[in-house]
Order: sequence, then C-alpha cells, then structure tokens
Amino acid sequence: MSRQNSSLTYRGYPVQALCRRHSFEEVAYLLWHGELPDGGQLSAQNRAERSQRALGPHLAAMLAAQPLSVPPADALLTVVVSRLGGDGPAERGIAPGAVHAQALRLFAVLPSIVAFDQRRRHGLDAVAPRDDLGYAANFLYMTFGRVPEPQIVSVFERSLILYAGQGLSAATSGPRVGVSPLSRLHGAVTAAISALKEAPGDGSPEAVTEMLKEIAIPDNARPWLEKALAEGRTIAGFSPQVSGSDARVPAMRAALGMVAALRDHEGLIVIYEALATAVQEMTDLRPSLDYPAAAAYHLIGFDRQTITPILAAAGLPGWTAHLTDHVAASAITRPRLAYDGHAKHHLAGGR
Repeated sequence: MSRQNSSLTYRGYPVQALCRRHSFEEVAYLLWHGELPDGGQLSAQNRAERSQRALGPHLAAMLAAQPLSVPPADALLTVVVSRLGGDGPAERGIAPGAVHAQALRLFAVLPSIVAFDQRRRHGLDAVAPRDDLGYAANFLYMTFGRVPEPQIVSVFERSLILYAGQGLSAATSGPRVGVSPLSRLHGAVTAAISALKEAPGDGSPEAVTEMLKEIAIPDNARPWLEKALAEGRTIAGFSPQVSGSDARVPAMRAALGMVAALRDHEGLIVIYEALATAVQEMTDLRPSLDYPAAAAYHLIGFDRQTITPILAAAGLPGWTAHLTDHVAASAITRPRLAYDGHAKHHLAGGR
C-alpha cells in the first residue's frame, strides 16, 4: 500500500488494473511467482488446479458429518486440519516447491468445501466441479448449481482479486509464526483462518448484512448510527484509515452497484450510501473492503456465515505467497515482547 496516494499493488501491479484485465488464477500465479504468467504457464497451472478440485469421498463424508450447529468457518478448519493436512500432494515439507504444491491443492479444493458446506445447510447435495470453468465461475456453479450471469461472475472474481493480496494483517502474521518452526503449510493456513474468523462479532464482515437489514430504510441510517455509537458498538465494514482511504473500496463499490442493478436491489445502495455518509460525518472511520464486498455477496446469494470461508479462499494465494518467500529465506519468526513492569526486584534475605 502506498502511503502517498493509498494505491495498492501486487508485486508492483496496480490492483485496479489486475481486476480489469486478469483472472483470479493469473493473480494467484503472480503472488506465488512474482510475475504474471504467460499462456503456457497459466495453462499448466490451470490443468493442475482443475485436476484437484474434487472433494473426494473422504473429505465429503467428513464435511457432511459436521453438525449444522458448527459455523462454516469452524467446519472449514476441521477439514483443513484433520483431513487435508494428511491428504495433500506427495511433495511435502517446507521447500518452496513443496509449499507451492500444497498451496495449489488448497487453492483448488477450498471452493468445493465452501460450496458444499453452504448447500448442505439448505438440505442440498454437493455439486461436482467442472473443469471447463474458471475458478470464480466454478465456485459459483458449485454453490448454486448453475453458472450465474457473466456480470455476477465478473463481480465475484473482482472481489477475490481484491482480497487476494495480504499485508501484515493478523491473518498473515499468524502463519508466518506458524510455519517458522518448519511445520507443514496446513498448520500455518489453519492459523490464518483462525485469525480471520475471530473478528469481533459486530465488526466481522458477516455482520455487515445484518447491520444493513437492521437499518432497513435510508432515513434510519443516522439515528441507528447515533444509537450504535452511544452503546459502544463496532460499526461493521468500517475501520480507521491511518494512511488514506482503502484503495480497494471504489472498485468493489462499483461492482456492488452492478449486482444491485442486475438483481433489482437499488434500495440497498441508497441505505449503503446513507450509512457511509453518516459514518464519515460523525466518526473518523472509513469503509473497508468488507463493507461493499459483504453486501455484494449477500445479493449474489451467499449465506451470511459463508462470507468468512470465502475470504479464506480468496486470501489463500496471498497468505501462501508470504510463506513461500518466508521459507525460501530460511527465516524463523520469533516475536519478542516488551516487558512492562518493575525493572528489577531484589530477594530479601536467603536460606
């Protein structure tokens, strides 16, 4: 992130340009390898990824056995930790090639897990992946049983790209520590998902749709905000912007407008803007990417609790790119803490 103009780049490429011109698969390749792929490199990665999309009977049975009372993010953690950690590619360990092979397997199968988990909560069977569809289109197809309008696919792909690059957030720092003792990548990704899902309830991306539903009409935005601030509530989808506005928000806001128009929900946009204006006038908070993205996911048809697992799938290329660079440098992360207490004590007497 550039502090001068709040622009965001992945490996030097402006994220807005990547959203307009490239697929999520190309962006994942960029994060992993440092450069955009040529045609042959992209084809090779796509073949490898699409061949590993299927859940398989063991993963499907494990996910189906999870009680419906278990939140989707916890169900995802259970499958990643308990099964995928021992069911990955033959190439294991922490060498960069092994880390990338494991990352690609997770990249390929996470949409199948997320899609089936949403479907089973509605009493629906899993939909098998298609190898003729791109990543975003296949994700939507497995979730809803059909490929939606091209505009919806484009919006969803844009959101995945915007969430893909990760700075030193809690979800990125956790895996750096987790992988540093030379553990397997799955343990590090587990740490990232755990950090992602532990956002405070009122401030989580999942809370955005409930907040907008609670506000209900534009004229209620300011009174709702005044009451929420008086009660000390966190305003979901907003955060302090210490170095300018989040450069990703305008691109996702435009995408949200496209979905709202297509799904005949322009009223949601009016509420969205009324709250954003009230927050800007009454606080030092600004919209984060979660604000437009969560609203767009709702209009696309994703369940509220499915949002965090989607963000895990989107963030995986960025997390694992950090880890690949980390292990390539043979770095071991041992965070130090600053002790704040008595400088020195003396023991009185002796025995």
